Amino acid sequence: MNIFDAMKEHGHEEIVFWYDKETGLRAIVAIHDTSLGPALGGCRMWPYAEEAEAVTDALRLSRGMTFKNSAMGLDMGGGKAVLWADGESDKSEALFRSFGRLVQSLGGRYITAEDVGVTAEDMSVVARETRYVGGLAENSGDPSPVTARGVYEGICAALEAVDGKGTVDGRHVAVQGLGHVGSGLVELLVQAGATVSATDIHEAAGRRAASRLGARWVEPDAIYDVPCDVFAPCALGAILNDSTIPRLQCKVVAGSANNQLAEERHGEMLRQRGILYAPDFVINGGGVVNVADAFHPDGYHPERALARVRAIGDQLRDIFQIANRNGISPSEAANQLALKRLDLIGRIRRTYIPE
Repeated sequence: MNIFDAMKEHGHEEIVFWYDKETGLRAIVAIHDTSLGPALGGCRMWPYAEEAEAVTDALRLSRGMTFKNSAMGLDMGGGKAVLWADGESDKSEALFRSFGRLVQSLGGRYITAEDVGVTAEDMSVVARETRYVGGLAENSGDPSPVTARGVYEGICAALEAVDGKGTVDGRHVAVQGLGHVGSGLVELLVQAGATVSATDIHEAAGRRAASRLGARWVEPDAIYDVPCDVFAPCALGAILNDSTIPRLQCKVVAGSANNQLAEERHGEMLRQRGILYAPDFVINGGGVVNVADAFHPDGYHPERALARVRAIGDQLRDIFQIANRNGISPSEAANQLALKRLDLIGRIRRTYIPE
């Protein structure tokens, strides 16, 4: 791939490659846009098949963080780190401390946090080398439960938009992915009276989680074919595509995964099928709101963060109304709102004010 062409296509500012021969760490940090402030985005650890796949993921995820942080009203830009490694076998103190030195070398342009394959405990090791880490136990804590709460609120809002009943009681939700956020979401859904079918690519752990949470286990590829009210993607991205969308048997797609649409046109494809899509960078914004609050001048205030998370449902209701009024997909409506704020605040910040 031509990296500069890929950066130009979506307006990325910077890509940093880091290799540490002592630990074997191969890391990529992509900074998409810092118009609103320093780039905030998690660190993903994944055993990519090839280098180009890792770079593409970093570019896609960092751009998604720009839209998410803008949509959440944060004074943060978008960035993402990917560690080309296996989260099951390659973790070590030295590896995460090396990553921390990479983050510190960027001088605050990028703030990291946990993501797929990385835990809050891993981030505490990273924090021994840099202060630019969010989601630590001593401040905002693990963002996963807050992300799950925001997704739950978003699911209720989407169901209300579909049939006027903003509750999951008596509904059937198919959850793809039983990691920290997916498991937290299933717990909330079951407590509220929903029937849940669930799956995960890590079958043994997934089956145990499903049993513990009171969900019916479904084989990973069969999750797309489950007749349900809501399909909730809570694993990796690009799962809504030409092959999977025709298989869906749901009224709503609403989950925590980043970059769920393989291409922008798939948002319109869902609309044509009569499936309401809750844009991922809005519905899954609870975690980043919680992490960002730790960098507030007054310090972390959980009630302030949770109040913003509870408003995610209202934000989605506004997006659904805009989409209906203008005859566009919810994903396009959300993109327009995020870009509008980026442009407006970016213009204000072009005015030089001496420090």
